[in-house]
Amino acid sequence: MIISDVPLFNECPVAVWRSFMSDNLYTFENEEYKNAYRHTASHMLAQAVKRLFPSVKLAIGPAIADGFYYDFDTDEPFTPETLELIESEMRKISKEKLPLERFELPRGEAIEYMTKQGEPYKIELIRDLPEDSVISFYKQGDFTDMCAGPHVDTTGRIKANALKLTSCTGAYWRGDANKKMLQRIYGTCFMSKDELDAHLKRIEEAKLRDHRKLGRELDLFALYDEGPGFPFFFPKGMVVRNELVDFWRKEHMRAGYSEISTPLILSEELWHRSGHWDHYKNNMYFTTIDEGDYAIKPMNCPGGMLAYKRRMWSYRELPVRMAELGTVHRHELSGALHGLMRVRCFTQDDAHLYMTPEQIPAEIAGVIDLVDKIYRVFGFEYRVELSTRPDDFMGEPGTWDMAEKALESVLIDKKIAYRVNPGDGAFYGPKIDFHLVDCIGRTWQCATLQLDFQMPERFELEYVAADGEKHRPVMIHRTVFGSLERFIGILTEHYAGAYPLWLAPVQVAVLPITDRTRDYALSVADRLIDAGFRVETDFRSEKIGYKIREAQLQKVPYMLVLGDKEAEQSLVTVRKRAEGDIGEMTFEDFITTISEENKDRK
Repeated sequence: MIISDVPLFNECPVAVWRSFMSDNLYTFENEEYKNAYRHTASHMLAQAVKRLFPSVKLAIGPAIADGFYYDFDTDEPFTPETLELIESEMRKISKEKLPLERFELPRGEAIEYMTKQGEPYKIELIRDLPEDSVISFYKQGDFTDMCAGPHVDTTGRIKANALKLTSCTGAYWRGDANKKMLQRIYGTCFMSKDELDAHLKRIEEAKLRDHRKLGRELDLFALYDEGPGFPFFFPKGMVVRNELVDFWRKEHMRAGYSEISTPLILSEELWHRSGHWDHYKNNMYFTTIDEGDYAIKPMNCPGGMLAYKRRMWSYRELPVRMAELGTVHRHELSGALHGLMRVRCFTQDDAHLYMTPEQIPAEIAGVIDLVDKIYRVFGFEYRVELSTRPDDFMGEPGTWDMAEKALESVLIDKKIAYRVNPGDGAFYGPKIDFHLVDCIGRTWQCATLQLDFQMPERFELEYVAADGEKHRPVMIHRTVFGSLERFIGILTEHYAGAYPLWLAPVQVAVLPITDRTRDYALSVADRLIDAGFRVETDFRSEKIGYKIREAQLQKVPYMLVLGDKEAEQSLVTVRKRAEGDIGEMTFEDFITTISEENKDRK
């Protein structure tokens, strides 16, 4: 048996924020430390369960984005009351300040050790490890778990008043529906109670903002059992969608892009040529046409290659920027589906840029600037990640190194803080990912920029250079929204369904107080429609207070209340969604006000 002292946490640079500020090593600003902290909390959860329920079998327990979980095999289901007991025991373990000690065992001894502990799931994990694997364990007081680590040095680091068990769900062992259903306990922890309280408040706020709930209430979109993962958009949802598309097109035209459209179904041979067959076929749908094998595209890239390849280009014409709003299909597991955030059919706002090697820095910078410009319209801040060569990659390491350096150099030149995400690049090239930060602090990966030397080689793309010879272009794959459906889901939650005026499905609700003002209401609505606004008029025989509440629940930005006085004096009484009654004004003044707001996309 080898016993070694465990450091406060493993300081290997697995994922290090590179920025122009000094990092605080032992805070959640350091992703390594945060993961080690929460990983330790997951072991405390397992220890608490074993103390209270010794017959329970352990499975796995990692740190995750907002906390941690642990999977257990137990015949008795965990109840809310049980979670309270477990949470209380975790607090005791924190106060005991148990040191974490790491030790290693050879494979045979490790299996024997777990057999004595009565942990069949751990034995299965050991048997599946490669022969040369280091098999390590972490001991804290009366509890030992097989684990690769890292962890903090003592359970006392995990603040007793800043941890919380949040839920319990079913989870198949190793994600396989053919294997036993386990019970998964989720929890979270922070470095202070204030941080925990803020997080729990965000969770409650997120429930109110759930885009699936708002999609139904506002009649925007829905998903049905008849088409799992295939979203339906209704008239009001199509307004939001079409406004986003119109905005996207205008900004891309200004940035020098041309728009193309490529087929939904393409031959299987094409996907072999692109490399997607070897790297992505498990996520693809297939069909047969005229006894030939075809695939429904999971991405737009191969079609974009053919669009470029249709003719010979001169270096004087480069860069060529081709954009596409392409519908793609991907075979996602049913358990991974989540509203519009994870679907099986979606529209990617793709673009493929073809350039000479000398143009690479300027084109990378141009994409970054376009992403920044578009995100700021929606009020989004964002974080940046640089993802490098994965284990399963195409091409030569030398071209990968060149591509990674090119991306990193532009980020440094533009003084953009970024995090390195080793091994998470696409199989054909490294990438920059943009993670939006919404109004309650959650992050969403949307835009991506991938630098690719491999696809042009596979498709034998060419251009005629200044020397009169044919050369390979370099290529950028990029999205801004990422998935149009997912972006709408994110926006819906970001705005809590209260879209800004330019995106709102109904921009103005015209609310006559009595039937006497019906004709005036119709004339006001017609003039608004002529001015290009989306209008609904409520002629129901209901009290005006009810009509206002209904328009407010539908999150309409402006309501015009029209009574006898307004009709006689050609006025409108204006209510604003966020401010309530803002008083009377002439129709012309109202049109001027909302026209400026709509034009500026405030």
